[in-house]
Amino acid sequence: MNNIKEKFIVTAAQMRQIEERIFIAGMPVAALMEKVAGLVTRKIQKLLNPNISQIGVLVGPGHNGGDALVIARELYFQGYEIIVYRPITKLKELTNAHAKYLQSLGVDFIENISPIKNCDLLIDGLFGFGLEREVSGDLAEAINQINSWQKQIFSIDLPSGIHTDTGEVLGTAICATHTFCLGLWKQAFLQDQALEYIGTSELIDFDIPLADITAILGEFPTIERITKTSAIENLPLPLPPATYKYKNGNLLLITGSHPYTGAAILTGLAARATGVGMLSIAVPESIKPILNNHLPEALIIGCPETETGAIKQLPKDVDLSKFEAIACGPGLTTEPTSIIEKVLSVNCPLVLDADGLNICGNLANNSLVSQRQAPTIITPHLGEFKRLFPHLANQLNNRILAAQKSAENSNLVVVFKGAKTIIANSEKILINPESTPALARGGSGDVLTGLVGGLLAITSTKISPFEAVKTAVWWHAQAAILAAKERTELGVDAFTLSQYLIPALEKI
Repeated sequence: MNNIKEKFIVTAAQMRQIEERIFIAGMPVAALMEKVAGLVTRKIQKLLNPNISQIGVLVGPGHNGGDALVIARELYFQGYEIIVYRPITKLKELTNAHAKYLQSLGVDFIENISPIKNCDLLIDGLFGFGLEREVSGDLAEAINQINSWQKQIFSIDLPSGIHTDTGEVLGTAICATHTFCLGLWKQAFLQDQALEYIGTSELIDFDIPLADITAILGEFPTIERITKTSAIENLPLPLPPATYKYKNGNLLLITGSHPYTGAAILTGLAARATGVGMLSIAVPESIKPILNNHLPEALIIGCPETETGAIKQLPKDVDLSKFEAIACGPGLTTEPTSIIEKVLSVNCPLVLDADGLNICGNLANNSLVSQRQAPTIITPHLGEFKRLFPHLANQLNNRILAAQKSAENSNLVVVFKGAKTIIANSEKILINPESTPALARGGSGDVLTGLVGGLLAITSTKISPFEAVKTAVWWHAQAAILAAKERTELGVDAFTLSQYLIPALEKI
């Protein structure tokens, strides 16, 4: 596949416009249906268990149903027994033509769901992209019944019942084990709430001309998937043959407290993995020996601390202006408010995570953040996002749109963490398509903060902070994927994750 198409993400409206251009140019709808269905059929055949003999095909009234019927026809000719469930008898003209031909071959068409319970596999072609209304009545009951059987289900384009843009379940939806996304990635595949219905997924590239894509999305689309190619081009490898530590970035981490010593260690280990030339870590004086033990090459700055073991203030001899980047927050507790105020005044990229965000509170009302000239990178999970942007809480049914609005008219780079982490600034949105539930553990975010900080410091004169953050998010996920593959998802604690950062690069 032409890798460039992997980055594109479309809404239902955009996909309609792109397809319309193809049809106006002369591509017959029937020819495209045959091509797409042929590609999907070949993919299905590669995934089929040798013991499968009977296949149930769920057919809707539109062209998604037509695709399913062509697939059913081709599998019938391969010797599989086919049963077609057609709950809606009135079909589009082309879909109806395929139905008539399949019936002429002796394939059974049914309107009652019960006979397909005994099928070895189901192919879902009830509804494609663009569904807006809720699935209800007898059809909703049928879908719920199908899901209760827990069979292997292949969905064509989208699981029926999933909103193309938001990923919402429209009343009910098919719970697919594998989904073949046709042509271009739809936004639903990058929305957390759709993932349990989509199952595994792959893009079926049916050769949409790039000119038709860019005519609708533009030469530089606002929303893109992060690809491996775009992520690794920002890695600080290989290093220049003649360099030195002060040329490879100077990073300050302000992190940790007596109760949360581990947060400082994890953030530091991740920053170290970036190869940053100079790493300084400000921590409470009482935990300085522990940090020295884990990160002997770092400059550990012992700070005066409060009675509860949090940083009270930075030492007077710490010159914040000498750093290329500062990352602040993991394990800090909410006591050091004056420190956050101080770092917000510094003119370098600043990463705020965890307690750094908690201290800032509602960002819409935080003038220190809004008035910053240098980039501010924030890394909220869902709960933190709600606290930071309470005015967007009712728009979280579409995480992509919520992230976009959170970064509008500001110098913020918002890293909205989730199963599909979203990176947004005032001009662009990037979504990381590959991740693992293994990251849903305490400390994983601390590792990400260290990666972001290190890459910001190293690349400060070479690429934009937005690009550095993109690479950090992708790298973080790739390390987790590798660790989960080797140790299972249960074996990826945050410390283990930090130890897989370099092996993940070695795999590349």
